[in-house]
Amino acid sequence: MTPEMTLLVALFFGLMMLGVPVAFAIGISGFSFFAISSVMPASIGVQQVASASQSFPLLAVPFFVLAGHMMNKTGITKRLIRCSEVLVSWMAGGMAQVCIVLSTLMGGVSGSAVADAAMEARILGPDLIKNGYSRGFTCATIAVCSLITATIPPSLGLILYGFVGGVSIGRLFLAGVIPGLLMMAVLMFTVWGISKRRGYRSATAERPTWAAMRAAVGDAKWALLFPVALLVAIRGGLFTPSEVGAFAVVYAVVVGVLLHRELTWKDAMDALLQGAIDNGLIVLIIMFSGMVGYAIIFAQAPQAIAAAMLGLSHNPLVMLGMIVVFLLIAGCFVEATVLVLLLTPIFLPIVRQLGVDDVHFGIVMMTMVTFGGMTPPVGVAMFTVCGLLDCPVDEYLVEALPHIAAILLLVAALIFFPGLSLFLPNLLM
Repeated sequence: MTPEMTLLVALFFGLMMLGVPVAFAIGISGFSFFAISSVMPASIGVQQVASASQSFPLLAVPFFVLAGHMMNKTGITKRLIRCSEVLVSWMAGGMAQVCIVLSTLMGGVSGSAVADAAMEARILGPDLIKNGYSRGFTCATIAVCSLITATIPPSLGLILYGFVGGVSIGRLFLAGVIPGLLMMAVLMFTVWGISKRRGYRSATAERPTWAAMRAAVGDAKWALLFPVALLVAIRGGLFTPSEVGAFAVVYAVVVGVLLHRELTWKDAMDALLQGAIDNGLIVLIIMFSGMVGYAIIFAQAPQAIAAAMLGLSHNPLVMLGMIVVFLLIAGCFVEATVLVLLLTPIFLPIVRQLGVDDVHFGIVMMTMVTFGGMTPPVGVAMFTVCGLLDCPVDEYLVEALPHIAAILLLVAALIFFPGLSLFLPNLLM
């Protein structure tokens, strides 16, 4: 490793340990590379920061963030909660099952695991605890099931992965559907088993009638149609992934004003303010990451890491397993957005050399880096939920072990059976 690269890595982790905001830790460490480089003027670093913000595909991120905030003001969330309650509250652990189904449905609205976990912790968490569910089990279920938003479109992480790696965002969206639904099924089975053993009762005594289910789905139809409309619009060539983000904002406004009639001028302004705050943070990280990404490529770090890893094995499954373990460990310390931006240029060339499909790897990578947010020591989703519901982290961790095991088994299945991810994109695109 060159002295410039050594300084970049040391500064980044040092600043992170000191609690410096992620965006500034990336920016300062990235600029240090250019500041001491004898062959690369500092002005190149500044140009990379500017050029990272000039990408047309990147427009999808602020649009989808704004659309998520708009939809939260349109009554969509409460309709999805009612729909989830009707569909699964009769099962063992019914209230916890509602959390899992709601995460699946909200994944098509918010696109953010932390936003989904925080919303469920505020709205559903207190009721679960009040009805006899342990605090640790409640927090573990809410935090881990928010992982579903990592793959269900429109996942912001998949957009960033496609942007950095030059991978089709439309194919990534399609590839995330089946893994997201499998994640829902695996977590529901896990919660069902725990609830049966502990005697966590269902929220309602009787199964819902077909009429009740039709009414609940009909009430939430505009939210349920949203991810379907996105996929159809991209597959049909009506919009690019960036343009479909703008369509998502218009869709949210139309639903809120004309269909649900719940979006007020004040709510719209609040959504714009929150969207501006979130986008400011995300775009700042992306811009500074452009400088670091350029430094990594210039220092030929991907080639060096690829040569070292390929020296250990040329088996694609073994290599994917090694990368997954690395991502799991890295995700425990660094936020998912940062990992996608920094590690995609390193790992994507490696898996391409081994013949692993870019889209398949994107689903596995996005699942693992987001999964780190649910695990100690610095999991953002974990701390968000535990903070809101006043749960000790050690209690959370013990209760989360079955959920974690279930997710790791599913990731192993995705690695061994890439068709689970690639079936829909290969069929439709």
